[in-house]
Amino acid sequence: MFENQQREDVEALMNADAEFRRLYQHHRQLDSKVHDADIGVLPIDDVTLAGMKKEKLLAKARLERMWADRAHLIH
Repeated sequence: MFENQQREDVEALMNADAEFRRLYQHHRQLDSKVHDADIGVLPIDDVTLAGMKKEKLLAKARLERMWADRAHLIH
């Protein structure tokens, strides 16, 4: 996520905003678990996996809103 952004900008926002940092880390953890489940490394039932994917999307949407609202503070 935020592949098109400068790594320094993302890190600066994570350092300045604890909620953004927490949510970013949570999204990364979910992304890793979903990936592991998709490739069969993490055995998860379909309902749990669907819930994780939904939670991941909600976290991403929230992060994107936070980025749009606060990114201008970095520059």
